[in-house]
Formats: sequence, structure tokens, C-alpha cells
Amino acid sequence: MYTTEKDSMEKILARKMSETKDVSSVVEKIIQRVRTDGDQALFQLVEEIDQVKLDALAVSAAEKKAALEATSPELMAVFNQAKGNILAFHKKQVRQGFVATEDSGVVMGQRVIPLVCVGVYVPGGTAAYPSTVLMDVLPAKIAGVKKIVMITPTDNEGKVPDAILAAAEVAGVDEIYKVGGAHGVAALAYGTETIPKVDKIVGPGNIYVATAKRMVYGEVDIDMIAGPSDVLIVADHTGNPRWIAADLLAQAEHDKLAQAILVTTEEKLIEAVETELEKQLVNLPRKEIAAASLENNGKIILVKDLNEAIEVANQIAPEHLELSVAEPFALLGKVENAGSVFLGHHTPEVLGDYFAGPNHTLPTEGTARFYSPLSVDDFIKKSSYLYYPEEALRAVGSAVELFAKTEELDGHARSMSFRMVDDSVK
Repeated sequence: MYTTEKDSMEKILARKMSETKDVSSVVEKIIQRVRTDGDQALFQLVEEIDQVKLDALAVSAAEKKAALEATSPELMAVFNQAKGNILAFHKKQVRQGFVATEDSGVVMGQRVIPLVCVGVYVPGGTAAYPSTVLMDVLPAKIAGVKKIVMITPTDNEGKVPDAILAAAEVAGVDEIYKVGGAHGVAALAYGTETIPKVDKIVGPGNIYVATAKRMVYGEVDIDMIAGPSDVLIVADHTGNPRWIAADLLAQAEHDKLAQAILVTTEEKLIEAVETELEKQLVNLPRKEIAAASLENNGKIILVKDLNEAIEVANQIAPEHLELSVAEPFALLGKVENAGSVFLGHHTPEVLGDYFAGPNHTLPTEGTARFYSPLSVDDFIKKSSYLYYPEEALRAVGSAVELFAKTEELDGHARSMSFRMVDDSVK
């Protein structure tokens, strides 16, 4: 981690998922195998890639029951508290359709329709994320999605972590399958003998998962292309160096490619934070990952005032933005690009990861400039409708004909002109 000036921003802004190796050709072959051979390809790919030999793709009722029995009542209570918070927040996002009726008798409107079947990808590998289950499933339930299918990689023994299965029970997942990676994404996109084809795939994953989602987009919808996670902390003289260092490390321990950035007006705070980072890294179980993240992607930016700090933040468009300042609400209105904003010294980003209510599936790598957090809107579609009585149609017929002829679409024009002279339908 090192201190940089604002004019060194190019390196930060240029950091994209393209830094990682191109896996497109590998992913394309995996997708084709699944499309061609279905379940057989999945069993083979799980064994080849994950080094696990499965007896079945679906998580059984007995496995779900055993996971619930193995999960402590205390953890189940926490899951249910988090569920309540997430539901309360996301219920406020529910859209209503509308209908407009004009004096001429014209009726037009919009219907809000839930997706029928959604696939939720829950990452495995270096850690288990029951929080992802709650965050990705509960908005879909609120939207009214009829079937929610979850896929997730197993451990070396072919077992899904108990906490994942317990969270799935709390959230109301309908079906769970023991497959991840690009092959899992392909199964959701095209369907196999066992795994149903879905309408949309949501949830984060590694570069293979992200590349597969990009490739199947169009066959199904996707939420976003998620890259490595990031946090940007804006701090003034009131910032607590111990807390700031802990928040930076909380992000850095995710992944060696994760990015943790501090933007501050205070030189003394920089020194104190760097000292705290060294001290806290020593006892961090995932210190190797966190240290690599800080070394390769960590940044500290010194600015002249908080207005400049927000300018920097808006340029970077972080996934998570912490405003660790005396008056955070004074800055909130100036934030244009951020996935989620955490206000004040007592609102760490980790609160949003698990518990508070706003979604933690957020745009990464600067895509907060145009993407939004996962929400109920991601699990609906909108359909418009229109009705014209005869008199209203005749009133606008010549205008429509002129428009069609201007575009040299005579068939369009005739569709209207025939109705102007033919009164056979009443």
C-alpha cells in the first residue's frame, strides 16, 4: 500500500478484470459440453475441475435436514434477523403497474410481471457465503418469482456447507444443486436432464463464472458482470485509524485482486492507518490474501479537502463507499457514483455485507457509474398494453400513415389505411 496523489488516478481507473487471464476459450468449451451432454458433462466437469466425484447433482432432503440440525440456534436466529432487515428494505422497492384512460376512450398501461424461474449462483472455494443466499434470494421472493434454483460448489467431500443450506432454508430456495463454475452457469442457462433452464442468473463468482455469464447473456438475463470487490474510505481528521485499517483489511481479505483505497485530507491519519495495517495483518487468518491485495491494489490518496475527496470517489465509482467523516450526510448529496454508501464512523461496510438490509450484491470495477445494486427490479419484467376504439384510431390514422411512409414502410401504412376505409369489423 502506498500514498499517491490525485494525478496518479490513471492506474486506479485502468484497473479492470482484464488484468486477469483470458479464459474465454476454456469457458466456451465448457459451455458447449454442457449444452451437448447435459448431466453427464456436469458430473465429468465437477470431477475434472473440482476434483469431486458426485453421486447426485441435487442436494437431498436428508442433507438439508442434517445441515439444519448442525446449525446452531444462535446462527439461525442471526439469519432470521438479517432476513427481516433485508425484507423490510427491499419491500419498499416493489413497483406497481399503472393504467391511463383518456377521454377519447384510449386505454394504455403497464403491467409488472415477476420472472418465472431464477438461478442463484452462490460462490464456494476459499469461503462460504450464506449472506449471498439471503441477499440474492429474498428480493426474488418479494418480486414473486415462482421458482428459485440455487447452484453452489461443494467442498472436497462433495458436501455443501451447512451454513449455506441453512440460509437457503431461511430464504426459501426451491432447489439446490452441487455444481459451480462455468459449467454451473451453463446448466442454468440451457438446462440439463436434472437442472431446469432459468430466465435469469444472479450472484457473484470468479472469472470463469463471470465469463460464462457474459457468454450466456441473451439466452438468459444476468444481473451484472461482477469483478473483484472494492472499498473506498473517505476520512477527515475525525477518522479512527484502527477502525479504518480494519475496514480496509475486511475488504482486502476477500481476494488478492480486491481493492482497498483510503482518500483523506490528513497526513497524520495516513501514518497512523499504515501502522495499524501492519499491526492488524499479523493476526489476520487470511493475512496472505489481504497482504497481497494491499500490496498490489491498495492505495492511499491525499487530497486538499473533502470536496476533492468526493471528486476522487466519483471518478473511481467504488462498489462500497465509506464516509468516515464528522458530517457524512453533508457529503451524501455530492456522491454520484457508488454501489452503496456507508455513513459515519459507526457504519462499517461489513454491516451491509450481512445484516442491515440494503443489498450487498453491488456493481464493481467502476461500473457503479451505470449499474445499480441488486434489487426487486432485477426479478421483474414490464409489459405495456394499449387499446384504441374506432373513433380514436380514425382521429390519428393519417398521422400514423405519414410516419410510416416517411420511413418507406408501405406495409405499415396499409395496416392503417385499410382500417380507414374498411368498416367490416364493428
